[in-house]
Amino acid sequence: MSAQHDFDVLVIGAGIAGASLAHSLAPHARVGLLEREALPGMHSTGRSAAMFMESYGPAQVRALTRASRAFLAASVNGEPPLISPRGALFIASAAQADALQALHEQLRGEGTRVRRLDAAAALACVPVLHERAAAQALLDEDSCDIDVDRLHQRFLRGARQHGAQLVVNADVTAIAFANDHWCISTPTQRFNARVLVNAAGAWADAVAGLAGAAPLGIAPKRRTVAQLRTDPAPPRDLPLVLDINESFYFKPDGTRLWLSPHDEEPSDPCDAAPEELAVAEAIDRFAGVVDWRIAAVERRWAGLRSFAPDRLPVYGFDTAEPAFFWFAGQGGFGIQTAPAAARLGAQLL
Repeated sequence: MSAQHDFDVLVIGAGIAGASLAHSLAPHARVGLLEREALPGMHSTGRSAAMFMESYGPAQVRALTRASRAFLAASVNGEPPLISPRGALFIASAAQADALQALHEQLRGEGTRVRRLDAAAALACVPVLHERAAAQALLDEDSCDIDVDRLHQRFLRGARQHGAQLVVNADVTAIAFANDHWCISTPTQRFNARVLVNAAGAWADAVAGLAGAAPLGIAPKRRTVAQLRTDPAPPRDLPLVLDINESFYFKPDGTRLWLSPHDEEPSDPCDAAPEELAVAEAIDRFAGVVDWRIAAVERRWAGLRSFAPDRLPVYGFDTAEPAFFWFAGQGGFGIQTAPAAARLGAQLL
């Protein structure tokens, strides 16, 4: 061991979860942030669809999203906001009318601005849609693109400015608790902390196991995305389009289109790779709802979204290990909820 470090709080994982929490904690405590990779954000954080949608996810997630808007919409030190207008269009066939109506009522009850559209209005919004696939739609005009890299870097930069220490290439090999503090070992260093935070994403249950805490069943699931060159190219102001049953989504990225089958394939924690079958399924579903020629599939990638059994985030101290804090299981919502979730986590800590 070449070095030893002492912290009030040590956070394992420097993706969006760990970085945002370190940002909120650093003004109030000595914070360490461990990242197993050479660069933070290489896994789920760097492979996001990069959307802010108050209309997406369970009700508890939507509440955290709403509470995050002010942070993301603010200009800081002359920089532009971290979100920019995009819009999102939920489409439904005639047989899916009840599901669309239920979502509409839920969102209106929460104060989210959404509009019901008939087929003509939906096709005016996205002309390539087939009328049978968009017999009716729900338009969320307040949905936005998120600049994920700038958001992540703002969290990391703010944490460091308040004294947090980021250590990369820090693969945790052992964790032990004794004399009221944790001892965390990597191949080259040792860290001591009064409180240990598990923000390890897909590796959250594995980290818990090293610490002697019972796993919570946080399961990584693969999500696949393909980048398409289409003829014609997508309009830059095209909204994200997803069906009400969440079997696909697509959105423009510059002159290209991102397409996903909205898959959730169980996976071991890993550097996720796309599977050709998932890409083929996405293209098949896409062809069933639009009249739009795919000129080429230019690239494809996959990321892991990690879910607890109830599909809600896990924030709080472990019931059996009182100095072990969970900040994990954020599913596909961790980026859009990051500001509010981090404030909540810091307050609990």
